[in-house]
Amino acid sequence: MSERRGVLSAGTWCVDFNKSIARWPEEDTSNEVLAIDRQGGGAGFNMALDLKRLNPDFPVEATGVVGDDDLGRFLFKQCDAHGVARAGLRAAPQGATMSVDAFNVEANGRRTHFYHQGVAAEMTPDDFDFSSTRARILHLGLPGAHKAMDRPWRGDANGWVAVLRKAHAAGLAANLELMTTGAERLAELGRPCLPHIDWLIVNDYEIGALAGRETRRADGSTDPAAVARAIEDVLALGSMRWAAAHFPQGAVVGGRDGSRLALGSVALPASAIVGANGAGDAFAAGMLYGLHEQWPIGECLELGHACAAASMRAVSTTAGVGRVAECLKLAKQWGFRPLSTQPTTSP
Repeated sequence: MSERRGVLSAGTWCVDFNKSIARWPEEDTSNEVLAIDRQGGGAGFNMALDLKRLNPDFPVEATGVVGDDDLGRFLFKQCDAHGVARAGLRAAPQGATMSVDAFNVEANGRRTHFYHQGVAAEMTPDDFDFSSTRARILHLGLPGAHKAMDRPWRGDANGWVAVLRKAHAAGLAANLELMTTGAERLAELGRPCLPHIDWLIVNDYEIGALAGRETRRADGSTDPAAVARAIEDVLALGSMRWAAAHFPQGAVVGGRDGSRLALGSVALPASAIVGANGAGDAFAAGMLYGLHEQWPIGECLELGHACAAASMRAVSTTAGVGRVAECLKLAKQWGFRPLSTQPTTSP
């Protein structure tokens, strides 16, 4: 049997309608949409496309449920165009493909998502078949975005746990992506998964929700010291080799072996930023690519930041990502921001 290689990108496959607006509006007002860009989206699609953009020869497979409609066929065409093996991406005969309206505010770079689950609401662990995959890593998401998967499943806390169990039984390592939702709901769905994953790559809010700890200050900025403490808490709850949390200023990584590392994000000038939608997914793709290639964790972190910076050159989630060398060259050009995880106030 040949050695496993590549990533199986599974779970949320949807179509994003990225809409640029000048500022977030008040209710009961009419406001102009400045630009609309239709792209594939979701944890499954974004990871798959980012990895193929980083290295077109890297093996990537897809698993999920889409509708037998124009949007589903759009996702199939995207997979075919980029060389993503899509045998595990099923078209349900009735119902709509999951879709997202992603509003990007030009004034501050913030984004807000409105999503319709469509047929993805009925996706279950039975839709995940790992018997023929040659991938080494399962990338799975998004808890909170799929009604049937979010429910208890045959003795497991939810369908996500059941899928992770199946993946490990099939010889796959696993990474989990979360959806930024209410902290209590995120913890309810995410914590039962922690003993069944090898890596966790999330944002500052999500790591705080899992740990039951505030990681953002009153003004909304990230407290890196609190993020580092939350990573410690989360490592104790699961079996991960590494846990990473990213935020606009940088990222913090903690390992089960006691290793700790913090690195500021790429100092990309504001004039070079078109949109931040997908930057977190790009960071995760860079990290996961490096982990797959067994790079030192510091180099994985650098590629994660480089990939995130490259992604912000486009309004869509994946179009700005370039090949590995191009992303790293961009990071070298602009450098990394300083970042400290030393507390500035008492815990």
